[in-house]
Amino acid sequence: LYDQTCAAEKRRRRKRGLMEDPPKRVFINEAVCEGCGDCSVKSNCVSVEPLETEFGRKRTINQSSCNKDYSCVNGFCPSFVTLDGAKPRVSKVDADIRSFNLPTPKLPELADNSWNIVICGIGGTGVTSIGAILGAAAHIEGKRSATLDMMGLAQKGGSVTSFVKIAADKTQIFAPRVATGAADLILACDMIVATKPDAMDTAREGRTFIAANADVVPTAQFVTDNTVQYDKAAMLRRLERSGRGTKSTRADALAFKLLGDSIYANMFLTGFAFQHGQIPLSAEAIEQAIELNGASVKQNIRAFNYGRLAAHDPAAAEKLAGLTEAPKPTQSFEELVERRVQMLTGYQNAAYAGEYRAVVDAARLAEKRLAMSGFAEAVAKGLYKLMAYKDEYEVARLYTDGNFKSRLAKEFDGDYTMNFHMSPPLFAPKDPDTGLPKKIEMGPWMFRAFHVLAALKGLRGGWLDIFGYTAERRLERQMIVDYLKVIDELTSKLTPGNFALATRIAALALDIKGYGHIKHRNYEKAKAEEAKLLTQFRSGAESQAQKAAAE
Repeated sequence: LYDQTCAAEKRRRRKRGLMEDPPKRVFINEAVCEGCGDCSVKSNCVSVEPLETEFGRKRTINQSSCNKDYSCVNGFCPSFVTLDGAKPRVSKVDADIRSFNLPTPKLPELADNSWNIVICGIGGTGVTSIGAILGAAAHIEGKRSATLDMMGLAQKGGSVTSFVKIAADKTQIFAPRVATGAADLILACDMIVATKPDAMDTAREGRTFIAANADVVPTAQFVTDNTVQYDKAAMLRRLERSGRGTKSTRADALAFKLLGDSIYANMFLTGFAFQHGQIPLSAEAIEQAIELNGASVKQNIRAFNYGRLAAHDPAAAEKLAGLTEAPKPTQSFEELVERRVQMLTGYQNAAYAGEYRAVVDAARLAEKRLAMSGFAEAVAKGLYKLMAYKDEYEVARLYTDGNFKSRLAKEFDGDYTMNFHMSPPLFAPKDPDTGLPKKIEMGPWMFRAFHVLAALKGLRGGWLDIFGYTAERRLERQMIVDYLKVIDELTSKLTPGNFALATRIAALALDIKGYGHIKHRNYEKAKAEEAKLLTQFRSGAESQAQKAAAE
């Protein structure tokens, strides 16, 4: 039971100076993170978001929405670092929007009917404020307006829809709610909300223009199911099929880069829709309404105008924000293996990496004989996962290889102090209720200890490896031995008929995530599934052998 002020309300009070804003931030070292999801379980927080990497899904903290209750650091994982005195690095962009010569768009003409806008987004991000600002702008211009906010019980962090109707002075507005198929504009501040039936019912082909935020914020479902996927392309296609035109922009990413906080994404998207000629109000009236609203006036006006720029010249907006990175080419199988060989060489040595390559090469040869693919890639990823187990030496190396400090420098400003949250296996305290090890906070001195530990990686697995005697490390070494036996069996008996099953078995190693008791729990689940699938594999192989003997 969580009895506390909700995150959205905390952010609102802090922005208004009504609540203390602790000068402490949480950061996750993605290289150390295993993606087990225990931090989400401990915190029940949607600000712990998925981060897709070449080594699978990890976790990251959304600094814009973090409510700073710090419960996520209780997740049993050494990747959490708290930074006392740190501030998110705010973009230094302060370009004069007039230098871009934004043309005034052709605005919709208001005849006998109202212009109907549906704003779909997430509670606590200013969805209803956008509706109120547009309504106020209409009154400034002497037009009629009506607004209706649909928040339900989940007004903070849940789905929110705001209806706005704008009409000429002499046009009567009989009801504020936008009827089925009557929307002229849908502001899809969040595509997940916008593609729900309630919003889609207001759209009509040939009438509705949709301005969409292409960045998707994970839902609360991710807290309980860390495998949930968000198909942005499918959602965008659905929006495109629903109206007369759809334009999208990375509102969250651009707002964060240009303004230092993704909270301005909705106003950014409003400017985007305005520049596309879909809001029957002048820019001057909207900016005046922002001033009357009184909340973060300068930043909201900048957000509105940066959104206009993103519609007029997307390339210029992305260049200004520093989002012009070239798309990463698809990684070939050979590149995937070579990358992991290099990582294992750094992890231990070239001989250790050579053992890995030999097993992967054998798997590749077996699938090539069948003119099939997928099995060797599963082996390459699964074996690497087990061989690069994150013991004390590896965690230390991943903190001191330069990448960690480089990411900190990109994301944070200030003279901050680092504190690490870990559970050292030899002297971590035990929880008196559960008997499980607890985490303790370690100061900046731990970084010096990391350098010493990283230099001692050559002791790994030897008689001088004091950490290697723990049950966890013995099990991790045994996992490698057991996996190699299974892969040898799968490779030797691989056929077109059991290829898919063999691939599933090889990929099970990727499910063994986490540290300590979390990892052990996932290991037991994976082994139970492996036993079931191996029974199917062996029974099929035996049937094939009997059939071949009979022939």
